[in-house]
Amino acid sequence: MYSFEPSEEQKMLIDAVSRYASNDLRKAAHEAEENKELSSKLISKGWELGILQASIPEAYGGFGERSALTGVLAVEELACGDLAGAMAVGAPALFALPVLLAGSEEQKKQYLPPIIEAEWKPYSAALIEPAFDFDPNDLKTTAVAEGDNYVLTGEKTLVPFADKAEAMVAYARLNNETKAFIVPKGMTGLKIGEAREKFMGLNAIPFFRVTLEGVKIPQANLLPGDFAPVLDGSRVAVAAMAIGVAKAAFGYSRDYAKDRDVFGVKVAQKQAIAFMLAEMATEIEAIRLLVWEAAWAIDNKKEDASQKAYLAITGAIDMTMMVTDRAVQILGGHGYIREHPVELWMRNGRGFATFTGLAMV
Repeated sequence: MYSFEPSEEQKMLIDAVSRYASNDLRKAAHEAEENKELSSKLISKGWELGILQASIPEAYGGFGERSALTGVLAVEELACGDLAGAMAVGAPALFALPVLLAGSEEQKKQYLPPIIEAEWKPYSAALIEPAFDFDPNDLKTTAVAEGDNYVLTGEKTLVPFADKAEAMVAYARLNNETKAFIVPKGMTGLKIGEAREKFMGLNAIPFFRVTLEGVKIPQANLLPGDFAPVLDGSRVAVAAMAIGVAKAAFGYSRDYAKDRDVFGVKVAQKQAIAFMLAEMATEIEAIRLLVWEAAWAIDNKKEDASQKAYLAITGAIDMTMMVTDRAVQILGGHGYIREHPVELWMRNGRGFATFTGLAMV
């Protein structure tokens, strides 16, 4: 039976992350979105919280054990501050956690300590493909064995920090299975788009289109483990971030409604607004429980962990869009202008249907 009471270690982590999210990320979010850049100092401060380091065993340079449940508690708080900041701080996890979950012992010892023991550096992952029918379990990108190498061919989109990444984990179809491959920077045939991709939100993070034109990598760069635990870890992470964004939008719109007078009455006293807020709060709590249960199932290696992770992300996608849209409505005309953050949360919230692979716990 799982508990709804965080451990003392989890409480300390949540408290530290929450302070960083509210005092640093939230305050910098508007400027970062407008200027299309997060400061390296801001990212480094988040990295120093040790969220990823606490998920890596001491044998590989960390100081803890991987816990999906602890991870989702942390990334929810980060995303409540700012989604772009949360994804930037967690970018090295896109490389490190697949190595931890699916890598060989030799790969873990080779690749993890240089990431965990150093300052924040850009690492990335290339999972998402530019196709309307994208399915992480049926990729168009292929890997073909050729002597002592694998040759990767395909196109990826939404690859964060691809232009400066020390290395990335690229996902491809090998023998009708999705497998992960370590692709160091500068490989022949690895083409990074010249310009950043432009999206509705998340403008503070540099995303690039990546083309794999017959990239030849050694067989030793294949992560031999299964893809399912990696996908599950990404789904619950993205779902937790969706909760964080929704929580931010709900809290801001609730406080606005309680403070704003319209014809002598507080907006929150209008029955339609009160019902909106009640439904928003209910949906956030319901999806949070789904995410916690999925993370708990992952940690305890339950047979239905993948199903629970899928349900969590599916529910979170719809919930976040509903909550952020209503937050904009509650603010009325003020919800549409950039001086209030709800319009950014709505733009970011709309993208969660396509964000699988952009976060890991």
